[in-house]
Formats: sequence, structure tokens, C-alpha cells
Amino acid sequence: MRLLKISREKAILFHHLMSYKLFDMYKIVKKELLTPIICLMEVQASRLAASAQPGQFLIVRVNDKSERIPLTICDFDREKGTVTIVTQIVGASSRKICNLNEGDSFVDVVGPLGQASEFIHSTDEEIKGKRFLFVAGGLGTAPVYPQVKYLHSKGASVDVIIGSKNVDMLIFEEQMKAVCDNLYICTDDGSKGEKGLVTDVIKKLISQGKQYDQAVAIGPMIMMKFVTLTMKDFGIPLIVSLNTLMVDGTGMCGACRVTVGGKMKFACVDGPEFDAYQVDFDEAMRRQTIYKDVEMEADHKCRIGLNS
Repeated sequence: MRLLKISREKAILFHHLMSYKLFDMYKIVKKELLTPIICLMEVQASRLAASAQPGQFLIVRVNDKSERIPLTICDFDREKGTVTIVTQIVGASSRKICNLNEGDSFVDVVGPLGQASEFIHSTDEEIKGKRFLFVAGGLGTAPVYPQVKYLHSKGASVDVIIGSKNVDMLIFEEQMKAVCDNLYICTDDGSKGEKGLVTDVIKKLISQGKQYDQAVAIGPMIMMKFVTLTMKDFGIPLIVSLNTLMVDGTGMCGACRVTVGGKMKFACVDGPEFDAYQVDFDEAMRRQTIYKDVEMEADHKCRIGLNS
């Protein structure tokens, strides 16, 4: 077999050209600050956009030395070949993401990963006319949006409750209004909508005679726990997303292990969505805090297996 010989200079040039081509694939074509600490980005990723479904997530890296960050896909445009992500600054890695601007690129974007929402496997006839209730808390409003948008396009009746600390942390209000039947806002301080918790709104709606075939809750773990306890009293089927547990996003790190129905599951490969009534929320909340201090370290480097 004849070997192709090229000069070292040509090899370096080829490497740079390929790196540039791949790097350019994940260009940020739109950036919008939803709040001072939450940013929305539309990213060029044609192949990912072509197969993405509601409920799935992707993994981004800012550069070749950066941490791999799993983020839920909050929208996608198959024609434009773009996917939309929303990031909240909570630590060093999320800050690096939000510091990028339009025209910048991620070194790589991997996905779609995880299991799509259950209703994706239902026919249009099965979805049409069904009544859904979505409960979104904080940043969880972003992954709720593509699900509501999908169900609305299939003729389902969808009500949405968005809970936020205050009006300044409220996101996707106008987008959600365009794709749901009724939108209910509640804030902890009463600065927008009703003052109180999402569970208060749930009880109020059901006491008014509202009936639902299926409910979905996405948000902080403590919120999903109490939404589960509330919904259980009314016997409404409920799905929750455990995307906040994910670290590696492939099941190899084991950080997102959670007990569901008495069995160990991985949020990133078996989920991120599960039957809420089968989830051990107390265990999930304990696991969620394990790496909290490390996540805040700007210069943290993993030294597993190194004698230093």
C-alpha cells in the first residue's frame, strides 16, 4: 500500500484548516441577555438541529481545555440548522459560556443526547385534544418551551405555570404565551402575577374545575418534589426532568445516578425525564449538592488518578 507523504508544514496547515472548519460549525449566530445572569444563544449546528426532539439535551465546550457542559435544548430550527440554549451563570464554566458573543464559536457541540419526551412517540391523533399542564420553575422554563410548542402544533390543549423569584428573573413569558392556551405567572415576591408558589396555583386551577390528562414539571429539584406531592393528591400523571443532575452527560461519571421505582437510573442516558411518582427526590437533592463547592472554583482542575 502506498503511503501519502506530506511535509510537516502542510500537515500543520491541514490541521488548522480542519480545526477552523469544525470550529466555525458551532458559531453563535444570536445572543440575547434574558436577565443579567441568564443568556440565550442560537448556535449553528445543522446535523444536531435535524434530529433534535423536545426533552433532549446537548453538551458544549467553550474551548479544547474547557469543561463539558450539558444544556437542555430549548428550541431548534431545522431549516436554519440552529439550536437554542439558555445558560444561567452559577459558576466558572457557565460564566465562560455567557461571556461568548455573536460570531464566537464553541469548539464542539455534541447531541442530541438523552431520551426525547414521551409524547414524541404518540401519533398526532393521540395528542390532539389532550389536556396538558406544564409547571416551570426559573431556568426550567427554557426546556418547557419546546415541549409546549410541539404539543400546541399537534392540537393539544396546554396550560403553563411559570414560577420565578421575581419579575427580573422571569424568562420566556412572551414566547410561552404564543404557544399555550393559558399562562399563569407567580413570583415569590409578588412583583409579577400572583404572589406565592407554583403549588398554590396548581391547587387553585384544580379547585376551579380544571382537568388534565398529563402534567410535566421542570425546575429546581425542591420545586419538583413539592409539585409531585401536590399532583399525587389529585391523581394526575406527572413527568419531571432531572437534567440538573447531569455532569458528564454520557453515563460514565455516575454523578447523575438516581433511584427511580427502586432501581438505579442515570438521568443522562435513561432520562432526563422520569415518572415523578417513582423518583427518590431526597436522594436526588443530596446528590445535587455533592459538587457544589467544586463548581464554584474558577480554576478547579480534576486530578483523579494523579499523584499530585
